[in-house]
Formats: sequence, C-alpha cells, structure tokens
Amino acid sequence: MGGGESKPAPAPPSPCLRQPWRTLPTSTQDNLNFMKSYQPRNKGVKHLRILLHGPVGAGKSSFINSVDSVLRGIVTDRALTNATSGKSFTLKYKTYKIEKDQESFYSIVFNDIMGLEKNADNGVLVEDIKLALRGHVKDGYKFNPCGPLTENDPGYDSNPSLDDKVHVLVCVVPVDSVSLLDDKVVQKLREVRLAASDLGIPQLAILTKVDQACPEVRSNIHNLHKSKYLKGQVEKFSEMLGIPIKSIFLVKNYESEIKMSDDISGLILTALRQMVTFGEDYINDR
Repeated sequence: MGGGESKPAPAPPSPCLRQPWRTLPTSTQDNLNFMKSYQPRNKGVKHLRILLHGPVGAGKSSFINSVDSVLRGIVTDRALTNATSGKSFTLKYKTYKIEKDQESFYSIVFNDIMGLEKNADNGVLVEDIKLALRGHVKDGYKFNPCGPLTENDPGYDSNPSLDDKVHVLVCVVPVDSVSLLDDKVVQKLREVRLAASDLGIPQLAILTKVDQACPEVRSNIHNLHKSKYLKGQVEKFSEMLGIPIKSIFLVKNYESEIKMSDDISGLILTALRQMVTFGEDYINDR
C-alpha cells in the first residue's frame, strides 16, 4: 500500500489557443499601398479626420507616432509622450498631418486630445470632446478641466466645415487596464460614444501595450491573437462599451524600438485601414 509510483501532475492549460481567433494579412504592402493612394471621394473633404480619446496614459500620442513611423518608414516621435503618466501630458487640441514625400501629405489627419480622468476637475471634459466631434474646437486650443469651451472663446470655431469635423472616433485603452477602469471613466467613455453615435460618426477601439500585458506576446508577437487573456480583454471591453469585437484592434505601438518591424507595422496598418474605410463611408453619406 502506497508503494506504487505517483502519477505526474497534469500539465497546466496552455495560455494560448491552438489557432488565432483573428487572422491578419501576411504582408504589410497591400495596406501600405492603400494608404498611399487613398483620397477622400467627397470633394468637400481634404483629409479624413480621426480623433483619438481615452484615459490618461493610454498610448494615444504613441499611436500617432507609430502611424507616422509606419507610413514614413522610420521610427519617429513627433507627438510628445510621457513615460510617467500620472497626469495627461497632452494639454492642447493638436492636429497631426503625416508627410508622404517632400511635396505632399497623406489624406488623413489625427487629432490628439487631453486624457480622461475620474476626477471632475482633472482631464478633458466630455463636453469638450463633444464639441470636437462637431468641429467646434480649433487647433491649438488649450483644454481647461474646470470649464468647457464656450462660443465666446477664441478657440471656438462657430462655423466648421465638413473637413473640420471628426469622421472617425477611436477609443484608446491599455489592454491590461480594461478590467481596472474606474466607473467614472467608463461612464465618460460611454457618454462620448453615445454622442458620436447620435452624430452617425463611426467608432473603433485600439487596445495598446499588449506586450506589457501578456508574457506570451512579449516573447513572440505572433501569439497576439492566440492569447486567451488578450481575447478575454477584447470581449470584456466590447461588453463594457458596446463596440463590436470586429471594431476592436490589439496594437503594439513603437515605443522602445529603434528599427521598423513588419510584425508591429502590420497590426497598426490593419487598424488604420479599417479607420479609413469606416471614415470614408461616413463622409460619403454626408
């Protein structure tokens, strides 16, 4: 009795799925060519305008830098970022154009905005984001957490054109923060989403810092869409804000890298092309 050999403990379940739950293009070139040739069909619009919003430290400015890097083929750092993100580092409403060559720009622009915070007297106000959606916030306006932009303010555009208005709204959240978002921040995100929906503006989300959140992705980025944890975070975020899973993208920004990577660029280009596709449909319906 008790003399038999003990059985080995069963192996723990794998943190990865056998097959990815989402497949991406094997080459970045098709999406890159699409971006190079893209021009809005609506002649009243020179640039497709993409507004990024989300909590403080989500990686909004880093995503703009990453898109700039991918489209220009070099790692850039135009949108200033802060490695210690206790408070919003972006204080002004700023428009970023991306250079195609020495004589022209890509037909998209990004607007970066102050981050959302849980406290009422910190971070961008929801009312200011609503004004930005409708094109009333001028480039360079400095946000005031104590009060929204008013019609009498020099930063208020009283007669925005379709070109000034937001054509795509993108919510940016660190993937490991999805379950940790403060209820007040979630309520603000929902309020912004509802305002955009009322205006018919299409919406997507990008979940950032995937390598920091998942060891399997840190060791091999090809595990991105095999990670059970990351898939679960996407599903939680979809349920939280009501954004369809097909409109939520896992992204790794260029942060510590000094050289371009097709794996990182492919994720960014896939999300970017979907933004442009959604935005193009929106401006053609105006």
